[in-house]
Amino acid sequence: MPHIDAPFISLRNVSLRFITYRDKRTHLKEAMVGKLLRRLGGLRPSNEHFWAMRDFDLHVESGDRLGVIGPNGAGKSTMLRVIAGVYAPTTGCIEVNGGVAPLIDIGAGFNHEVSAYENIILYGALLGFSRHEMEARADGILTFAGVEEFAAMPTKYYSVGMLRRLAFSAATDITPDVLLIDEVFAGGDVQFHEKAKQRMLELIDNAKVMVMVSHQLPLIKDLCTRVIWVDKGRIRLSGNPEEVIEAYLEEVGTGKPAANQTTRAA
Repeated sequence: MPHIDAPFISLRNVSLRFITYRDKRTHLKEAMVGKLLRRLGGLRPSNEHFWAMRDFDLHVESGDRLGVIGPNGAGKSTMLRVIAGVYAPTTGCIEVNGGVAPLIDIGAGFNHEVSAYENIILYGALLGFSRHEMEARADGILTFAGVEEFAAMPTKYYSVGMLRRLAFSAATDITPDVLLIDEVFAGGDVQFHEKAKQRMLELIDNAKVMVMVSHQLPLIKDLCTRVIWVDKGRIRLSGNPEEVIEAYLEEVGTGKPAANQTTRAA
């Protein structure tokens, strides 16, 4: 095992299969009653499944800035969730060395019945920080979000903009070894956008490894040192950002495979 000062991500022949579930009731009334009787097994697994990831071989070393592109439903975000430990792979082996900060569905873990301050403590616990560590960070997080006056208020009373600012501020008040980003580059309202963008750039600079999923191709080209094109659960192409993006755009634009394209594993 490498020393912690050399973080990396390694996926070896990783595949992930999802099993679909079928609700056999066809009437709205039956479905509504079934919500109350879910314990009786209204949802049954079907014989159907699909592979969200197939045969991923990927190695990301310290210093790498990996961009992930591809159409909706290709498996890009699923890959990030596998790396973050949200999903366990069906087959293959995954190894992540270093502290991971997943900027994926930020704010999704908030408990809106408790205060912003307590949500900061809870969020830190999910990332492995102690209460003492998060208490030391709380004032800075609240101030950056512009909600310090409402720190004791349950977040269910927050506006959408306040929630976005708080979630972004809490999620980015870290110095990770491995940074995972899923379509998160700025948050909150217009006034908040610029300082959020600056914080994200600083976060990327300080991370030892970054993997970014985004449809913003100019952003991927500017920030990443390598790009993989994911399509139908597989790595279609890997290499120089400009070359991979050009091949992807050629196919998206014409509906046909790019000329002289070769598939390479990452």
